[in-house]
Amino acid sequence: MKTEKVIEHIVAWLRDYAVNAKQKGFVIGVSGGIDSALTSTLCAKTGLELLCLEMPIHQAANQASRASRHIDWLQGQFSQVNRLSVELTPVFDTLVAAFPPVEKEEDRFMSLANTRARLRMTTLYYFAALHRYLVAGTGNKVEDFGVGFYTKYGDGGVDLSPIADLMKTEVRQLAQHLGVNREILEAAPTDGLWGDNRTDEDQIGASYPELEWAMGMADAGKTAEDFTGREKTVFAIYKKLNTLNQHKMLPIPICTIPEALK
Repeated sequence: MKTEKVIEHIVAWLRDYAVNAKQKGFVIGVSGGIDSALTSTLCAKTGLELLCLEMPIHQAANQASRASRHIDWLQGQFSQVNRLSVELTPVFDTLVAAFPPVEKEEDRFMSLANTRARLRMTTLYYFAALHRYLVAGTGNKVEDFGVGFYTKYGDGGVDLSPIADLMKTEVRQLAQHLGVNREILEAAPTDGLWGDNRTDEDQIGASYPELEWAMGMADAGKTAEDFTGREKTVFAIYKKLNTLNQHKMLPIPICTIPEALK
């Protein structure tokens, strides 16, 4: 990959999109992970305004500290970068308390994880509307178009997706080239939605390099029967998630009314 050329291309695309949309800049949720670190750096390089939001909800301390130090680093390089911390834990807890109880608490763990992401999306759009900013998405190609590892109308609710055509390994390559903090480069990827230290690999059952391989094999028309051992397991994981999460990747279905009924 022509790293510097790819960076220049994305930065120019971001700048042109914002200018054509008559928006002043971008707002992004900075999580302490590599995807938001790269995306925020690319947005900052446009020279347009950038608001970095920290939105903790029972957040693990190491994730919050990585996010804070990344924003410090950004502000040391770009004068137009601003930051704001919005503590969403009380909002989340109040909302959860308003929901009716369930028989088994574990039955709603996934719903509550997705609720965190949707609260953050709502917060991002509040500030976007307030300042005439675009909400910059942080999803990479394997997450957005491979396994659908994101929350519908949560971190998937954005105005534009600057890194959605980059694999996770390519995201790392660009972030390293741009000088993103080593602690972020070395941190295990996590969605940060559970209030603990579980990683993306813990949840998915495969690493991002493995998923990238499986995505390539699926695009080449391979099936599970073409593989054995760990490769077969990883391919099956990929195909299962790709199938289950098609509702996230496809346009919203529209019920078309036949002309004869109108």
